[in-house]
Amino acid sequence: MTIVAGYIATLATFVAADMVWLGLMAPRFYRPILADIALPGVNYAAAAAFYLLYPAGLVIFAIQPGLKAGSMTQAASYGALFGFFTYMTYDLTNQSTLRNWTLSLTVVDVLWGTALGAVAAVTGCWIAMTLAGTGTP
Repeated sequence: MTIVAGYIATLATFVAADMVWLGLMAPRFYRPILADIALPGVNYAAAAAFYLLYPAGLVIFAIQPGLKAGSMTQAASYGALFGFFTYMTYDLTNQSTLRNWTLSLTVVDVLWGTALGAVAAVTGCWIAMTLAGTGTP
């Protein structure tokens, strides 16, 4: 049950933070760069799949190792690494195949993904540790 709570906390943190980020940055940064290759709206089915799956990856690759080690620092480190590698894969693939994708877009997006992965993993780990009664994380 603590893993489920950790997943829910990770999901809520990830989605809320990304919505704020995209709300602020999409019109100022992403849309001007992506221009004609950006959809005018959101593909909600694809977005829902992403937002349900990505936190599950954080649980598997960051939160569970953090819980096993009893370390939120480990969860943060693994969450940051998960964010770095997943966002880097996405961004470099786009940069290599899409005419509008720039190095600055890659750098900003990867930094965001790295930070978001760490923060969401720490939140999920903290909730799971707290509910498991493993002491102050």
